[in-house]
Amino acid sequence: MFSAISDLPYRHVLTMPAVGSAVRTARETTEQLLMEWGISRHHHAVAPALLILAELVTNSVRHAAALSPNITVIYAGAPDTFAFAVHDRHPYQPALLHAHPTHHGGLATVVELTLGLGGTTVVRADADGHGKGIWITLPL
Repeated sequence: MFSAISDLPYRHVLTMPAVGSAVRTARETTEQLLMEWGISRHHHAVAPALLILAELVTNSVRHAAALSPNITVIYAGAPDTFAFAVHDRHPYQPALLHAHPTHHGGLATVVELTLGLGGTTVVRADADGHGKGIWITLPL
């Protein structure tokens, strides 16, 4: 696996309104990108990655839309790594330690699925403190 997101050769950025249809748009874009990057939709990590993405976009739509009219999904990849972040401009930064895997739904599902695939979950605050991105990195 690559040591840093910046080392990944494939890139894509998707910005869309923070509305319910963003979940579908993000999933469809992800499926298309993975196909273009040569990652089979039947790869064992793809279905969980799509669920993780849907949970994160849903959380941004539900909880951040009032302060963040747009959501951005940043994608990066390589033949052996898939990374993505869901970014919004709401200042709240969820604590991943409190997203315990025994609680089901939302961020707990994200953490549980990511760990189950051997990946990482990181919350990165914007420099101005008025937004954040939740980064998922998965080995393929």
